Amino acid sequence: MSTNNLARLPVTVVTGFLGAGKSTLLRQLLLHSGLRLAVLVNEFGEVGIDGDLIRSCGFCPEEEAESRVVELANGCLCCTVQDEFLPTMQTLLQRADQLDGIVVETSGLALPLPLVQAFQWPEIRTRTRVTGVVTVVDGEALAAGSVVGDPAALQAQQQADPSLDHLADLDDLFSDQLQAADLVLVSRGDLLDDNQLAVVRGRLQAGLRPGVEVLPMQRGSIPAALLFGLDREAGPHDHDHHDHEHDHEHHDHSHVAMQSASLRLNGRFDRAALELALRQQIERQSLLRLKGRAWFAGKAHPLQIQAVGPRLECWFDPHTPAQATPPEPGLDVVALGLSLDASALHQALSALLA
Repeated sequence: MSTNNLARLPVTVVTGFLGAGKSTLLRQLLLHSGLRLAVLVNEFGEVGIDGDLIRSCGFCPEEEAESRVVELANGCLCCTVQDEFLPTMQTLLQRADQLDGIVVETSGLALPLPLVQAFQWPEIRTRTRVTGVVTVVDGEALAAGSVVGDPAALQAQQQADPSLDHLADLDDLFSDQLQAADLVLVSRGDLLDDNQLAVVRGRLQAGLRPGVEVLPMQRGSIPAALLFGLDREAGPHDHDHHDHEHDHEHHDHSHVAMQSASLRLNGRFDRAALELALRQQIERQSLLRLKGRAWFAGKAHPLQIQAVGPRLECWFDPHTPAQATPPEPGLDVVALGLSLDASALHQALSALLA
């Protein structure tokens, strides 16, 4: 994944209660993704701890650490957008050509949606795109009937900032985390047996939007493809322009078995109908990721297609090189899921061809 000063940087928001496993996930992502990432740590209470832990993992040269790991001292972003968040983002975007993406680790005690909405500010919305909100939950605690593993530590964190009085109920906060989620990661998933994992899934699914998948993870290991893109080396633009599909499993260090499928369709699509069909397939198949491009007659640049869970974003990218546009309208799509039906995806999209 490459970028330039004008491209929109992908942003992944990671939320969850203190101790859920957010920092462990970030360290694994920084060390093993191969991506050049900047990290914004937005946590209440003991400010500096998460930032120090992330810096200590050695994911980048020491002289770059200060500009790649940024701590926001006040966790309530809805109160500090202009004073703290916006200037921080503007500073990061000055180095956009040196980054592949941004990760924001936000406190589980603050509402995730105001942060997502902050990326719509005019100063930054044309330079970034929120690819997804990832909620990390403590699998062991949830299997035991609690939304948090260390209630005393969380209470101390709540008391560290008086602005949180209106968000004191943990169940309400947890519900908000789930409603905002495009993907849910269950930490310590390797310590749960099948029955415990079923209990956790049942507890979570009732609070999730249709199409949001729940994945167990072990020691923070999860494919970076789920958070930032399908594959850095091969994407829709790397395939030839003939109808084709692939359906195969990926097994990596995270032990998450995933299936992928790619297809190319030549012909004319209606944008509104295409986006509706993609949303329906994402929900029906609980797709983890979907990525692609569509070329329309009369358009100089392709329609970019990106989805994490039910969050789908489509936009015309003026920064795509003109030579990348094929001579005829068509669609390239790559999908990633746990039980992917490539034939159903192909059939649903083929039915839209004019």
